[in-house]
Amino acid sequence: MANAARIFIQIVKRDLRVASRQRSDLLNPLIFLLIVVSLFPLGVGPGPDILARIAPGVIWVSALLSAMLGLERMFRDDFRDGALEQMMLLPVSLEVSVLAKIAVHWVMTAVPILFIAPLLALLLNLPTTAWGVLWVTLLLGTPVISAAGAIGVALTVSLNKGGALLSLLLLPLLIPLLIFATAAVEAAVSGLSATGPLALMGAFLVITITLAPFAVKAGLRVSVN
Repeated sequence: MANAARIFIQIVKRDLRVASRQRSDLLNPLIFLLIVVSLFPLGVGPGPDILARIAPGVIWVSALLSAMLGLERMFRDDFRDGALEQMMLLPVSLEVSVLAKIAVHWVMTAVPILFIAPLLALLLNLPTTAWGVLWVTLLLGTPVISAAGAIGVALTVSLNKGGALLSLLLLPLLIPLLIFATAAVEAAVSGLSATGPLALMGAFLVITITLAPFAVKAGLRVSVN
């Protein structure tokens, strides 16, 4: 157990160190998110009622697409330089390394989104009473994107142009998450309880984090072989 924790921390530190040297990969999803959200007031008009009505869906769709921009590099570089094969030979289960990769992707893509979520809500005139629920939906939903995305990346990492296929695989799977996230925020805007949608998102999170490492392990073995 101690050995697994040590290797987990080492992989997280290494990937964070590598990611810090590639600042464009870190900034591109965040810039994309800000641009997309900023364009909606220009496209649909500055009416506060319209913006408040579409704000939950706009923020969540933009966050989903921006998080997917960085998915492909989760295992890509390790596959190209042979580090992925070495990872499979570590004296711990491959699931530990997979969880470390998922954690790094979440930190690099979702944490910035959580920080700027109030700004996005302000841009789209989302009522302040719903800001907390929006933040909780992002906190619960972004790890699901990272974990489910890891499965798609594992299946397409050996393909030369796997980015388009990755999007086709993931977007249909993440539609329920998008529906419940927007439903929770809309309930908060309407003054209703958001407990139901948030509970379902929590269930998605537990199931995905539990099963994703095993699915990624199988996918990586197929891709490497």
